[in-house]
Amino acid sequence: MKKVILSLVAMMTVCAVSAQNELIAKFNEGLTALQAKNYTAAAAAFENFIDNGADSEDATVLANVAQAKKYVPACYLNLGMRNASAKEFDKATELINEGIMKAELYGESQSLAKLKAALAKVYQVQGGIAFNNKDYATASEVFAKGYEANPRNTDMALNLAMSYCELGQFDKGMEVYRNVAAMNPSRYADAIAKAKEMMALYTNNQVAKLQTEGNNDAVIEMAEKMLAEDPASALAEKIRLQAYNGKKEYDKVIELGETAALAQTAEEDKSDVYFLIGAAYNAKYNAGGNKDAALKDKAVSYLNKVTTGNSVEAAKAAVTELTK
Repeated sequence: MKKVILSLVAMMTVCAVSAQNELIAKFNEGLTALQAKNYTAAAAAFENFIDNGADSEDATVLANVAQAKKYVPACYLNLGMRNASAKEFDKATELINEGIMKAELYGESQSLAKLKAALAKVYQVQGGIAFNNKDYATASEVFAKGYEANPRNTDMALNLAMSYCELGQFDKGMEVYRNVAAMNPSRYADAIAKAKEMMALYTNNQVAKLQTEGNNDAVIEMAEKMLAEDPASALAEKIRLQAYNGKKEYDKVIELGETAALAQTAEEDKSDVYFLIGAAYNAKYNAGGNKDAALKDKAVSYLNKVTTGNSVEAAKAAVTELTK
C-alpha cells in the first residue's frame, strides 16, 4: 500500500511540474514574440498565461503573471500606435481601448494612464485633420472623445473649445476654456493664457452678435452666468455694463459701474468702463433738462478718467460740451 501511495504522489508531482513547465513555456513564448515586436502573438500568449497561471501557488509563476499583466496593455498600446501611424484611426482606437480594458482588469494604473494619454493623442491627430479642414463638427466629435480620455492634453482641449465656438456652441466652448484656465499655472501657464485670450475673443464675438440683434437681455444673462462661474471676471463686468447701457438703464450702469471699473486690469478696459459711467450721468443730466449740477459734475469727473482706448475723443468732446 505504501508503494501505491508513493507512486500516486510521484505522479502528481510530475503532473504539477509538467503543468508548471507548460505555463512557463507560454510566458517565454510571449517574451519571444514581444522581443520580435509581434505584439498580437505576444498579447495572446501573455493573456493565456495569465488566465492559467493566476491561481498557481508557485512563486515563480505568480511573479511572471504580475509581469505579464504589465506586458499585455503595452502590447495593445504598441499595436494601436502602429495603426495610428498608418492613419488607421478606428483600428488604433479599438486596440488602445482594448488595452485600457485590460489595464483596468489587471489593476495596472500606470499602464492605464499611458494608454489613455495615447488614446487622446490618436484622437488629437484624427480630429486635427478635420480641424485643419475647418470641419468643426467632425473635429469636435473626435476631440471630445480624446478630451474625455485625457483632459490634461491642453492642445486638444483648446482645439475642442474652438471647434465648439466656431459651431456656435458657445456654452460648451466656454466650459472647456474655463476648465483649461483653472489648471495648475505652474505647469500649464501657456495654455491658461491662451484659454483666457480665446474666451475673451469668443465672448466679445458673441456679445457683438447679440448686440447686433438688439438682444441686450441675453448679454446680461450671459454675463451673470460668467460671474456665477467666476465672480472676479472683468470681462463679464464690462459686457454687463455695456448691455445695461444699450438698454438705456442708466441708473443700473451707475450702480454697477464702479465695481466694473475696479475689476478691470487693462487701462483701456478701465477707460471704456469710465466712459460708460460718464455717459450714463450725462444722459441723466440731459434727461433732467440740464439742471442738476451734481449729475453734470459726475459726468465730467468720469469722462476725464478716460485716458486711453477708442473712447478718448468722444469723452473729450462730451466734456467740452458739458463745460462750455
